[in-house]
Amino acid sequence: MSLNYKGDKFMKLKLFAAVALATPLIFASAVKAGNSQDLQRLLSTGECQRCNLVGVDLSGEHLIGADLRGANLSKANLSGANLEGADLTNANLKGANLSSSFLTNVNFKKANLNGVNMSRAHIFDSNVHGASMDNLNITDAEIYHTGIGIGGEDGAQVPDWD
Repeated sequence: MSLNYKGDKFMKLKLFAAVALATPLIFASAVKAGNSQDLQRLLSTGECQRCNLVGVDLSGEHLIGADLRGANLSKANLSGANLEGADLTNANLKGANLSSSFLTNVNFKKANLNGVNMSRAHIFDSNVHGASMDNLNITDAEIYHTGIGIGGEDGAQVPDWD
């Protein structure tokens, strides 16, 4: 009996040590990427011009009217986010996930939308004048009054709000 007790105690000690060592790693990976001060500023004020928000998880966030001009949101997760009226002029969204997001009256003027996933997004009355849109995924997206489409003519004019 005493051998089993010592074995159980040793196993519990090993398990405790493993959990104690792994806990900081788990919490470190849960921390949002990008600059945490920039992220906090965006979430508290709705303004974050030229911010570093690379790889942040903003899925489901309400960013209505957010000022993100010149922000770096490459590889950010904005799936299901509401960006109605947001200003993303000159923003870098390369490789970002905007699937199922709400993009009404969003200003994407001169934004980098290369490789962005906008599948199932709702894109209404948004400005994409001068935006780069290579490999844009718009599968099952609802797009109205916005210069995003499949194919098109070389030199086709995309209207600008200005």
